[in-house]
Amino acid sequence: MAAFRLLSLRPSFGSVAPCFRATQRRHARVHSVRFLVTHDEPNRVIEKYREKLDRKAKEHGLRDVDELKAVYQDKIQTQRKKALAPESTSTSISTPTSSPSSSPFPSPPPPPQPQPQSQQTTHNTSQSPNSTKSSSPPGIKPLSSFIDVPKTLALPQKEIEYIWRLRHASNPQSLCAIVPHRLYTRISATAQRHPQFILPLPRDGKGAEIHFLQWTFPTPTTSTVLFTHLAEFKLRGEYAQPHTTVTHHLDLADAKGVVLAQGSVVEGRGISVEEGKWLLMCLQKFYGGEGEGERKKLLEQFSQGDGGFRLEQLLEEAEKIV
Repeated sequence: MAAFRLLSLRPSFGSVAPCFRATQRRHARVHSVRFLVTHDEPNRVIEKYREKLDRKAKEHGLRDVDELKAVYQDKIQTQRKKALAPESTSTSISTPTSSPSSSPFPSPPPPPQPQPQSQQTTHNTSQSPNSTKSSSPPGIKPLSSFIDVPKTLALPQKEIEYIWRLRHASNPQSLCAIVPHRLYTRISATAQRHPQFILPLPRDGKGAEIHFLQWTFPTPTTSTVLFTHLAEFKLRGEYAQPHTTVTHHLDLADAKGVVLAQGSVVEGRGISVEEGKWLLMCLQKFYGGEGEGERKKLLEQFSQGDGGFRLEQLLEEAEKIV
């Protein structure tokens, strides 16, 4: 390397004495900077976009950037893992994926697996309140957190309905209902086949607002339906925040013939309690109907991603409910 440097300098300094070339030294040293870590880089990025992050947090109804980071923690970790993963050295060209469905609505996931019958028939009096609490997933309150289930089983149906409505009367944002077991059986069977759907909410002089609903069955004794603005769901997907949540409890279904439902409407999300009740009634009409009909046809078309699904027909069927 030294010989190369001397040869390259010789044309420019041909008149310099040989002793100068012999005594010339270079003391430059090259350091590897591939592993340089700037610990304050994330903080600089946050400060740079502080105003935008604060505005984003307020749009989600959060207090500050820290809560926003907590909400998106899973997505942040996923993106970090993707960024740290080594890039593939393969030179193969990826084949394009199949073209999306012509339907403008999100494609539904496969229906949830129904619970075994043996599990569904062992959930009533043989289950203590403590075991119900321990088996419930996070965010899902068991019926025993609202009422004393063993004592309620000894009451007549009319008193149970009165106690259930009185239990939620103090919360202005709450929703509650008593659903006959036979009607809930039809609703649940339809929800197993069509776990996702959309419902219109009429607006005076402004047409209708479309809302996306999704069923989940977290335990053998509970089912939950979530309502979200369709526009927000299409924008944020699984990170969209529901404005209305309703949970059905089957603990008294076999013994008393009723299913107790409770939920709430999130304040400040553009939906009133009365509008939440209307969506719940509309859901009951679409999912609890018997036999063939336009409503059943619309459910099947939406679940299959059928291009023949017409929003105008959905609005017509919803208007018949009023």
